[in-house]
Amino acid sequence: MMYRHHYTCGTQMPLSPGKIVCVGRNYAAHAAELGNPVPEEPLLFIKPATAAVPMAEPIRLPAGRGSCHFEGELALLIGERLTGATPSEVPAAIAGLGLALDLTLRQLQSQLKKDGHPWEKAKGFDGACPLSPFVKLGSIPDWGDLTYSLWLNGELRQRGETALMLTPIPELVAYISAYFTLMPGDVVLTGTPAGVGELQSGDRIAMQLEDDWLRVETRVD
Repeated sequence: MMYRHHYTCGTQMPLSPGKIVCVGRNYAAHAAELGNPVPEEPLLFIKPATAAVPMAEPIRLPAGRGSCHFEGELALLIGERLTGATPSEVPAAIAGLGLALDLTLRQLQSQLKKDGHPWEKAKGFDGACPLSPFVKLGSIPDWGDLTYSLWLNGELRQRGETALMLTPIPELVAYISAYFTLMPGDVVLTGTPAGVGELQSGDRIAMQLEDDWLRVETRVD
């Protein structure tokens, strides 16, 4: 099934899915768990629109490509064009908040990093970005006080707090817009906290935004 953006109420949005702009190492603890240095500025990469799939559908791991890791993230749906934006211009352009999995072929990524090559083959494959429905924003939230969690087979594995982001959300999206124009339908993934790990067939994942804004569950085929 072709992916389409939806709100949590079930309404399909008149926005065609676009690029997915991601930031690496936006939580210091995640950089540390993988033995990576903390970047001095946001580390950006892009997943194509074909990476997006509904999170509620079963996750299909790529065969024969080594271990696939989950990275739970807060996702931002862009609703207005942003280019060279200031942080103060960002909140009005965010149409919704959601949850995402940045699926990563870890062994392939490690080899690509070792060779000095881009990561896209490890992070941009078809189905590499399961997305939840988006919470429609009736008002602008406190971007520095949002939390989300990920459970793997009932065990809490990740808890993200936007207060711990190295680059806060308005500044992050403004930074991205200086390099890539963001269009309606694009998605921004804001980085993963510590606790990432390998997925196995039969695993079950649950993610939750705040206490009651959004909850989504999926499984690995």
